[in-house]
Amino acid sequence: MVHKQMSPVPDTERIQALDVLRGFSLLGILLVNMIGFHSPYGYYNPYEYWEYGDVTAYTWLDIFVQGSFYPIFAMMFGYGLVIMQRRSATRGNSFWTISIRRLSVLLVFGIIHAFLIWYGDILITYAVVGMILLLFLRLSGPWLMGLGWILYLLPQLFLSGLLVLAAMMDTASLSDYIDIMGLKQAEVVYSSGSYWEITAQRIADWKVGNGSGGLIIYLFLILPMMMIGAGAAKMLWLEKAAVQRKKWLIILLISLPVGLAFKMLPFMAGLSMSYQYIQDALGGPILGMAYIAFLVLVMSHSKAANLLNPIGAAGRMSLTIYITQSVIGTLVFYPYGLGLYGKISIVSGNWLAVAIYVIQVILAVLWLSKFEQGPIEKFWRFLTYGKNKRRGAQHENHEL
Repeated sequence: MVHKQMSPVPDTERIQALDVLRGFSLLGILLVNMIGFHSPYGYYNPYEYWEYGDVTAYTWLDIFVQGSFYPIFAMMFGYGLVIMQRRSATRGNSFWTISIRRLSVLLVFGIIHAFLIWYGDILITYAVVGMILLLFLRLSGPWLMGLGWILYLLPQLFLSGLLVLAAMMDTASLSDYIDIMGLKQAEVVYSSGSYWEITAQRIADWKVGNGSGGLIIYLFLILPMMMIGAGAAKMLWLEKAAVQRKKWLIILLISLPVGLAFKMLPFMAGLSMSYQYIQDALGGPILGMAYIAFLVLVMSHSKAANLLNPIGAAGRMSLTIYITQSVIGTLVFYPYGLGLYGKISIVSGNWLAVAIYVIQVILAVLWLSKFEQGPIEKFWRFLTYGKNKRRGAQHENHEL
């Protein structure tokens, strides 16, 4: 049950699949976050709030994007932590000390991001849950992955069963959910408030989704995903993908139909909050596994893998890209920027998200042609190691 010796991996070798998967997840995260940038997303029922064309666009996001990309990011976070553990052991460094320091810095970044830029931050959660994950990293790969799936599936299946019973006894639908007062306040503040009024609203909105109950939910959603990723890393799943295509094909053939079935549940059984939760909590991560398997299979062929190098560049700068997405989004929509809050549609927001992402990928390729790390990644490394840390530490940014 304890940590077993891991197969050696060259200390300077980057894992392209890890970079590409992380870079790919950033697109899906931006597509979902974009709705929160330009509208009071947490206060309304999207299927009632938007007009027909936007409802159609949102439906596609709801099925294929919502809830499916943050699990990819979380699994790659866990994968990266194990790589950092492996390389720390190779160099004789204290993995525990370094990782606690890195995650503490990440927590500070998250606090700044959540309270001064955008309330939809995930870095605080990743830093806190990442520290909990450290307690499990002595386990072997199979134990980590198995325990991760148990911690994910058992609570979600139990809660989903209760929600299905509740939905059968209660005719309330998703359309019954709307916070009129919260919606109006958010619309007014984010469209015309001062920076400090927006900051106060931002903090209030963050508390709504990240209170004590929110942390417990994240423990049973994000921690298992990190554990699954860490288990896969200990078994070198990405490194051995080219010779294990059958395994990845089986994962794809199972997770794709199962994930889509859960994602389609609200449209078959009714748009209730219960089915919406099941759609995201069960369908999202399972469909995310299908996306991972598909991309890994593509990257097992060298010519196809080369085409994905630009997305891998974005993955190498994931922290920089994630934070700058929020900076750009809030500057476009908030009144201290272009002031377009509440003035664009879901369709327009989708195209804007894709445009921002494409530009970020191009800039990432250009930046990494001159520098070894993204600017925020380099600052993160400096705050973790100090200016005297040797160059080899650059590869530990595989963690995020």
